[in-house]
Amino acid sequence: MTFVLSSSIERLKEKIRTIPDFPRPGVMFKDITPVIGEGQFFRLILTIFISRYQKKKIDKIAAIDARGFIFAGALAHALGVGIIPIRKKGKLPYKTYELSYKNEYGEETLTIHQDAINKGESILIVDDVLATGNTAHTAALLVEKCGGNLMELGFLAELSHLKGRERLFPFPCYSILQF
Repeated sequence: MTFVLSSSIERLKEKIRTIPDFPRPGVMFKDITPVIGEGQFFRLILTIFISRYQKKKIDKIAAIDARGFIFAGALAHALGVGIIPIRKKGKLPYKTYELSYKNEYGEETLTIHQDAINKGESILIVDDVLATGNTAHTAALLVEKCGGNLMELGFLAELSHLKGRERLFPFPCYSILQF
């Protein structure tokens, strides 16, 4: 990694602010809004993702509700591939598969349209932060249920102390930043 890129990544990392006790006591929330609010940082994130994925076979990008949409839409546009929304229950209008899981705040259910993926398509899942891995693991299972081949899960940031990467094994993961 070049010095300039390393320096830029450190500046990017410093722009993510930590909000204590949000959304509940004891949680140290990583707020990405400062980095997506500045064009140079948003462009840096996309440039890193694009350089990682531009030569890989990706048919579609699955985006996890809601902050995953921010990166997945721009990345899908740059790579010329489709995007699949993985949403919270009740948000998709057509026939869906759904899976419930526990996260650090309670229980959630994610859904995906049953016809979102053609059997054997290579799918990249994108989200903002990898924490415990429960949300991402559920999204990966939904991709598989639709017949997709999960190429990788890509994240802006990873909270390493929560061991989400271990929860996602054997699915391959990539994160730009580690906290």
